[in-house]
Amino acid sequence: MLGVTGTAALLKLLAIIFSAVFVTSLLSGIFGMAGGLILMGVFTAIFPLSFAMVLHGVVQLFANGWRAFLIRQHIQWGIVGRYLIGGVLAIGGLCLVFWQPDKQAVFIMLGVLAFVPWIPKAVFALDVNRPFQAEVLGFIAQALNTLAGVVGPVLDIFFVKSDMTRQQIVATKGATQVIAHLTKIGFWTLPVLMSAEEGALPPIWLCIAALPVAMMGTWVGGKVLDKMTDVSFRSWTKYILTAIGVVYLMRGFGLI
Repeated sequence: MLGVTGTAALLKLLAIIFSAVFVTSLLSGIFGMAGGLILMGVFTAIFPLSFAMVLHGVVQLFANGWRAFLIRQHIQWGIVGRYLIGGVLAIGGLCLVFWQPDKQAVFIMLGVLAFVPWIPKAVFALDVNRPFQAEVLGFIAQALNTLAGVVGPVLDIFFVKSDMTRQQIVATKGATQVIAHLTKIGFWTLPVLMSAEEGALPPIWLCIAALPVAMMGTWVGGKVLDKMTDVSFRSWTKYILTAIGVVYLMRGFGLI
């Protein structure tokens, strides 16, 4: 079960999984993205890639959905609708190309994404509120999230430099991530179902068991978010992602 034998080994693995889900959901509840990046790395290191992508997608789908629901009054639905337009175009392109990366490529993509928030505003002065930028974000985010499993740092380029409050940023990003993770789950599940590959997808019971853990972490993170200022929210995000990115790049290039 889950690639391990013996009750003790299974319990240890489940403890790692649920601890990672709680901590990363808490981080996502605070920063809106860092948790997903960390969780994708943990799952990719432990499980086969399709297993990791689907389990991560299910957990993040409900974590983001729950986070958005808790502060739903702050969701900017106009931005979500425009994001969806670009997302539909990306989904169509992925169906035509249908390329699935290996683990090394995923770690490298995750590492590069972690440094995206450091791009100077003079280079990419992006604001999701501006005309056509939410549509561009939808196209880029849907494609990257489906292939790399995570796209939070790219979302940050479009959101964190806007004049939105931290609650509006987290809530609206959560809504767009629900769309992104639904797409990712389908992209990685269908080929496995068609090939009938045993053990390549997470068991339903594991997905269900992880959901309340993710929801609890998200709720706790939301309480912390309420006590932060907008300035500290933006600065902490960059430094957390930088540390994560260094680790992922080292893993992708075989240095650790």
